[in-house]
Amino acid sequence: MKQMLLFTALLYGTSFPAKAQNNEITMDNNQRTKTIRLVYPQWQGGDIAHWITEVKDPEQASRGYYLGAQLLNFLAPDNGQETYTVPVATDKIERKVTDGVLDKEALIAQTRAALDILKITHPDKIVTLGGECSASVVPFTYLADKYKDDLAMVWIDAHPDITLPGDAYAGYHAMAVTACMGLGDKQLVSELPMKIAPSKILFVGLRDWERDEIKVRQEQYGIQHLTPEDVRENSDAVRQWLQSCGASKVVIHFDMDVLDPAEIIAAVGVVPDGMKIAEVVRVINDIGKEKDIVGLTVAEPMPRTAIRIKNMLEQLPLLK
Repeated sequence: MKQMLLFTALLYGTSFPAKAQNNEITMDNNQRTKTIRLVYPQWQGGDIAHWITEVKDPEQASRGYYLGAQLLNFLAPDNGQETYTVPVATDKIERKVTDGVLDKEALIAQTRAALDILKITHPDKIVTLGGECSASVVPFTYLADKYKDDLAMVWIDAHPDITLPGDAYAGYHAMAVTACMGLGDKQLVSELPMKIAPSKILFVGLRDWERDEIKVRQEQYGIQHLTPEDVRENSDAVRQWLQSCGASKVVIHFDMDVLDPAEIIAAVGVVPDGMKIAEVVRVINDIGKEKDIVGLTVAEPMPRTAIRIKNMLEQLPLLK
């Protein structure tokens, strides 16, 4: 029955209320800790329809993240974690930029909804399935508030996501790291429980700054980065940074656009010469050998083929 309900959600975009699927608590390092799974199908942070040429309807392309989050949850192992879904608006409304942020009102409402879930459940560890990259902002700043200076952030992504309101691109998913740092739109940032210092942040797989001023901004912030080539053979450079970061706990953001499009196209971004799947898996597991992973986000799924299949099914008799 569970699989049938999930499959229905995948095909028709059904929105489930934020509630636990079960009540098991995971055991980590012989201590009783609570790990939850947060399905966060936020799509409003991206302005990406023009890049998804396979999907002709811009609204469907924009909401591809919504379906992507449900697919990730369907495909992920069922390991007994409590699972909650952040309620995300899917209404067809005119999208607008407010104070330099696209769909700001919806983002604020969904930020509050996600925080409400975390305040009620009080997790020690969070697995987040996005949704675009801003799905990491709430869980990571919640965990930063919980663990204070004992938390570092590894951002595995083709891009640094350090844009600001007023930049050329108004999508909040490109502002995710700056939001985690407590920078950006004052209203959005004021909702967040804590900020993460740039000295506690490492970019892995970075290879596309898009504009020169973004690279300059990263240098000004002092955030270190590793390219795909830096981790091609081993994770030594990541280990070295972890040993000097001054934290015992780590949150990891995995934007699937870090993956090499020559191997798989799983996200919006298709920047060439990325990391292989095996390399990303190895890096994340090696981080877990060095530090306590308390947060893991998988973000930016863009299921181009699934969207087209959904459209096909909607045109068939007895299914309309």
